[in-house]
Order: sequence, then C-alpha cells, then structure tokens
Amino acid sequence: MRQLLLAGFLGLFSAAVLANTPRPNIVVIMSDDHAVKAVSAYDDSLMQTPNIDRIANQGMKFNRAYVANAICGPSRATLLTGAHSHKNGFYSNEWSGPFDGHQVTLPKLLKQAGYHTSVIGKWHLYSDPVGFDHWEVIDNMMEQGSYYNPHFRSAEGIEKSTGYVADLITDKSIDWLASVKGSHEPFLLIYNHKSPHRDWLPGPEELATWDENLKVEEPDTLLRDMKGEVSARRSARMDIETYMTDLDVKLSKPMERLTPEQEALWEKAFTAGNKDFEAQELSREDEIRWKYQRYIKTYMGSVKSMDRQIGRLLDYLDEQQLTENTLIIYTSDQGFFLGENGWFDKRWIDDISARVPLLIQWPGKIKPGSESDSLVQNIDFAPTLLNAAGVKSVPSMQGQNMMPLLQGEEWQRDLYYHFYENPGFHGVERHYGIIDKRYKLVHYYRANEWELFDLQADPAEQHNIYGQAAFADIQHDLEQRLIALRKQYQVPETDPEAPWYHSAWVWMMESLIKLM
Repeated sequence: MRQLLLAGFLGLFSAAVLANTPRPNIVVIMSDDHAVKAVSAYDDSLMQTPNIDRIANQGMKFNRAYVANAICGPSRATLLTGAHSHKNGFYSNEWSGPFDGHQVTLPKLLKQAGYHTSVIGKWHLYSDPVGFDHWEVIDNMMEQGSYYNPHFRSAEGIEKSTGYVADLITDKSIDWLASVKGSHEPFLLIYNHKSPHRDWLPGPEELATWDENLKVEEPDTLLRDMKGEVSARRSARMDIETYMTDLDVKLSKPMERLTPEQEALWEKAFTAGNKDFEAQELSREDEIRWKYQRYIKTYMGSVKSMDRQIGRLLDYLDEQQLTENTLIIYTSDQGFFLGENGWFDKRWIDDISARVPLLIQWPGKIKPGSESDSLVQNIDFAPTLLNAAGVKSVPSMQGQNMMPLLQGEEWQRDLYYHFYENPGFHGVERHYGIIDKRYKLVHYYRANEWELFDLQADPAEQHNIYGQAAFADIQHDLEQRLIALRKQYQVPETDPEAPWYHSAWVWMMESLIKLM
C-alpha cells in the first residue's frame, strides 16, 4: 500500500511539474535535397553554412540520421505521420496521388493540444494541408514551385509573388510568427524550403557575385565506370553526362518568367561562360567536368541563398526573445549525389542519398555543441516532438522518441529503408534494406540482386561484398534481421503498382532523351 501511495504521489508530482513547465514552441526547418557534405557543421571542405551551423553550435548534431524513403513527397509524409511509406500510403512523387490528410499527424495532435500550427513553403503532397491553422505553400502543377516569382496557394486561393523563393518563404514565416507572438499558447511552424532542389537557381546576391573561374574540387568517383556493378545501378538514369539538361547547367534560361532586373543578373552571371563553353570542342570527360562545375556551383549558390534566409528567421526568434523556449530542428527531406559515381539526384539507400543533416537546438534541454552517433530516422521526428510538447504519441507512429538521445544517452537499433518509385523517370530499381552500426544490406527484389557494404572499411559504398565467404555469417545475420524488421513494421509482401499511364509517360520521356 505504501508503495502504491508513493507511486501515486510521484505521478501527481511529475504531472504538476510538467504542467508548470512551459511547453516549447517548435520550428521545423526542412530543406530539399540538402546533402550532408554541403553543411559545414558536418564537412567544411565544400562550402560554409554559418546560419545552419548556429543550430549545431547551440544544440546537438546527429551524425547518423537517415530517411526511410529518399524522395521528396514520401519523406515529408513520414515527417507528418511518424510512419513508413507503406503505413502512411504515400510511396512516390510520381504516382502516389494526394496525401491522405484524414490520418493522424503531428500537426493535428499539436493543434488539438492547443498549439498554433502553420506550414509555409514547399508541400509537394498534392493536397491541401490538414491540421494547420495557417498554410501558404508553393503551388504549381508538380508542386515544386519556381525559384523566382513563385505562386503560393493558401485557403484564400492563389497568390502571385515577385522575388526569390527562399526570401518569400522567410517573409511569410516571420509574418506568421509575428501574428501569434502575443498568444499564451505555443506554436508549431514547419518552415519548408525549396532549395537546393533541381534546377538549382541561386538567389540575386549569389548571381551578382557569380565567379565563373571558381573551380570546385571534383569527387574521386566523378568518372566512375559502373559496368561491373549490379544491373540495378547500371540501369539508373541519373548520370551527369546524359541526364543533366541545358537548363540544369544554365545553358538555357529558367522556365519561370523573370523580371528585367532578374534577367539582367542571369545574363551577367552565365552568358560569358556559356559562349566560352560553346566555342570549345571538349572531350567526353572534359564536358562532364564542365557540367559538374556548373552544377555544383549553382547548387552551392542556392544553399547559400537559403542559409542567409534561415539566419533571418533565427535572428527574428532571438530579437523577439522566443529562442529560449523554442525547439528548433534543421533537416532535409533526403540527401543528394553531388557528382559521386558521376551522378546527381537521390532515391538510393546509399548514405549520400538516404543520410540527412539533423541538428536540434533546445536551450536548457540540449547541451550546446553535443553530438550523437546513434542511428535515427525521420519516422522518429513526430514522436519526439510530441514528447517535447507533453503530448502522447499514437500507435500508428512507428518511430522512437529521441528524447533520451537529446539528453546524452545512446542506443543501438537497426533501420529499415524502402524505395518504391519504379517505374520512375530516374530508373532507380525498387529496393529495401537494413542499416546497422557498421553494415548495410540491400535487396533489389524485382531483379533479385543484393548488395552488402562495410561502412567502416568502405564508407563511400564502392565495394559490394555480398556473397563473399569472409562475410557469410554477417550476411546471414543481416538477412534474418531484415526479415525481422519487415515483420516489425508490418511491410506488405506485395507492393503498390504505378498506373499504366505513368509507365507510358516514363517510356516516352526516356525515348525523347535518347533522341536529343
């Protein structure tokens, strides 16, 4: 009886303490296709991101954070639901259809708990946002939006804007924060950037200071020959040589309508370099190298433009004395190939594609400048944020609460990854796999091909050791654990199929590229 009374007293005491603790505001900053290599908090050899780094300096850096399906819409659906693609129903950018807003989501639960909720910027779920008091999302047919002069969609309709997308998203976010600043209730802001998604258009300041002569160091594998790899890798359509268009490397003007001032910046930045390129007779390898330089520099430029705007938002939180009670996350919807393997794009289970930056700041709760090497995944974000807000998670959320990690603990776990978008424009085979502390096992199940990588000995994932006798025991163990993961997450044995007309569209687009 004494134990029961003590337990009851402790429970009441804990509840009272929680009730007297201010619930944190939450700001989720999600970029698009931001490779870990292009965040200087992780690697400063390529570029500097001083404002994103502020979050790392004031909080925790996760060194092994992954997404469950490295493609834009599905990753964003996982953020909202805390569940894998097969659970939330959004498998693919190209053929999933609209996101099912009727299911339980992070913003719905926080709104029910009294939070003001808003999403501003990229959405890419082919639906109106649900669970948000306020939403203004980039709008166009494919929901990617334009870098310059984008249209925004809200409950009030379509708004035509003039300006650069990162600036406009930040303007709208600060305006919304100002509108709820005086409230006694906390807020959730999902602040979604388009940058640095293809076609990588830098902002006006970066165009004005464009340096055509700057040379960025090439990745060692830029000219890699994939002939000896599994057929799944050989059949991918993502090499810089073939699939990077004139628009991607700025040999042609952007499709969006530019103002005269914007067009003048564009011409000043690229015209001279374009004329020089067209006047040369380059070898195949030198043309790849030229395309790489244009690609990586415009990618870096769009990151710099975004980073400056993230700094504006962080400054606003500081100026309004909101930072002390605000949990801030910086992450990306997936990583990105920056010339490695001669590729651009994402989709793969490879660390370059599936691993993401994850920085979390929460003053008084997270030690500044701390790091975690524990394996985490984007299915974990929603349960963690709910816990921080004092809101109970729900059974449909498959992720784990990361709060122990934020307080300095570590854990051991396996991660499950599953990519579905095939048929798809980039031709990446459907695959699933397991990631553990050291190894990665991948199954291209329609082609019945396997890969096994030792991430400690081969961090660039260049040497497939599947089937080698020396790794037979490790391989068998991983195969059994992969089966267990699929059972744990209740992954269906049968995949959804893309509509027949989508397959026809992919075939038509591939045929057009071959004719170019």
